[in-house]
Amino acid sequence: MRFPTIRRCPGEGDGKKELAPPFRNPFVHDLRFTPLEKAKIALMTVTLFPIRLFLAAFMMLLAWPFAFIASVGRNEMVVESQSLWRKFVDIALRTIMRVMWFAGGFHWMTVKGRQALPAEAPILTLGPHSSYFDAIPVTMSMASIVMKAESKDIPVWGTLIKYIRPVFVSRSDQDSPLIKYIRPVFVSRSDQDSRKKTVEEIKRRAHSGGQWPQIMIFPEGTCTNRSCLITYKPGAFIPAVPVQPVVIKYPNKMDTITWTWQGPGAFKILWLTLCQLHNEFIIEFLPVYTPSEEEKKNPALFAHNVRRLMAKALDIPVTDYSFEDCQLAMAEGQLRLPVETCLLEFAKLVRRLGLKPQNVEKGLQEFGNRARKMEGENLRLDDFAHYLDVPVSDMLRDLFSLFNEEDNMIDVREYVIALSVVCRPAKTMETMKLAFKMFEAEEDGAITEAELACILKTALGVADLNVSRLFTAIDTEDTGKLTFDKFRSFAEQQPNFSEDYLSTDNTGPEMAALHQSPENATPNAKPQTNGFCPDFSPPDNHHSATTDGSVKKHN
Repeated sequence: MRFPTIRRCPGEGDGKKELAPPFRNPFVHDLRFTPLEKAKIALMTVTLFPIRLFLAAFMMLLAWPFAFIASVGRNEMVVESQSLWRKFVDIALRTIMRVMWFAGGFHWMTVKGRQALPAEAPILTLGPHSSYFDAIPVTMSMASIVMKAESKDIPVWGTLIKYIRPVFVSRSDQDSPLIKYIRPVFVSRSDQDSRKKTVEEIKRRAHSGGQWPQIMIFPEGTCTNRSCLITYKPGAFIPAVPVQPVVIKYPNKMDTITWTWQGPGAFKILWLTLCQLHNEFIIEFLPVYTPSEEEKKNPALFAHNVRRLMAKALDIPVTDYSFEDCQLAMAEGQLRLPVETCLLEFAKLVRRLGLKPQNVEKGLQEFGNRARKMEGENLRLDDFAHYLDVPVSDMLRDLFSLFNEEDNMIDVREYVIALSVVCRPAKTMETMKLAFKMFEAEEDGAITEAELACILKTALGVADLNVSRLFTAIDTEDTGKLTFDKFRSFAEQQPNFSEDYLSTDNTGPEMAALHQSPENATPNAKPQTNGFCPDFSPPDNHHSATTDGSVKKHN
């Protein structure tokens, strides 16, 4: 697989083309320091860092009793009047939080534009979401937020969050006063009922005529490196009320802020940021966006248009990568996706074309059987469209070009392998079993080294792959062929075979795992989001439809 040299602008309906921009995975952040920068960090670590850490922790503890007192006995379904003592608590907490950020190196913060009143825009949509430092706007305004249900259990910080008016969709522990203070909407990502209740609660607050505090939402649903805006979840746009787009920037030359799936861990980000003399922060409130009648009926279109507006203000591109693509990149399996994988692009196109089978196992088996019967016959674009039962379109051409080896023909078996990885990223052996069945010879059920290379480079989404060491290690009898049983047996004995035996021209002797950073990689690690960006959008097809109407569901 390889990236096409020409790529369409996502969301463009006029068919215009543009040169593909240099691809940068939005879920990866690579920090590199010069010797001088390393020396500065070393000096700050033993001088400024401990002082800043102590002051920040002290201010956090100082805020706790204020938030706790203000949260005691409060009815979570009713907005209390803003009495004099509550105004005092609000001012005190804002001041304490500002001092905490000042102690952390955010000496001055640039604010552009005007924050709308709750009656003007009940919902604030913030982006790009790149770090837990995105909590700064929350403490500046004390607006409500949408958070993971688990976030309310954070010691001390949980009390402040509760103060900004939470809605406990999953009502377990509610004992963190700093979270209570800002009364967020809590959501359990794995609980579909919780997500529906969250959307209903946001609707209730949004249609209160400005009685409730504004709700801040990060519609991307996960952290990125700010190189682009990924797909917005429609949950913030389902209420169909005016929203105020808000863009965030961290213009420091040395980016120690960004916290992504591959990159520095949470504590390392904190350490490096506190070691900077000054950390810049810019927040810009854009004009209130009032949805049209069409956008009110189509939350995905509403989200799409707001995202384009924010991307223009940030001067960065938009991409159709989403939280699901991040899960693909983070999936635990024996084939770990390299940074330069094409499978994220493939997954985006499959999603927009509606090619993902509703019944994954049955659909993949049917695709595999059809591909096997074709016995390696290559297809042109028109034949490929017929195979998928979809019309020829610009997006299908982009999908076709991922597999096109410059002869305007593709091997459909490669498409099936890539689809299997996207549909079940953690089931490496199931994908390999399907691939072996499509490629194996009828007489002995084996494949050659060239066929193994084709299978693995497609499963990893790379253009070139050297499998000689792996093939030799498995084929101990030097037969020149491998069966699936031999491959599976070897994989069970060598679970890290992709790192130990495979190499690409781009990554060097070892495959770079996309979904784990060196300092926090664990065998059973699962992707976690920070609390400010849960996906609470209901899994309703109506809300997840694409804006171009090109979706076609396959059974």
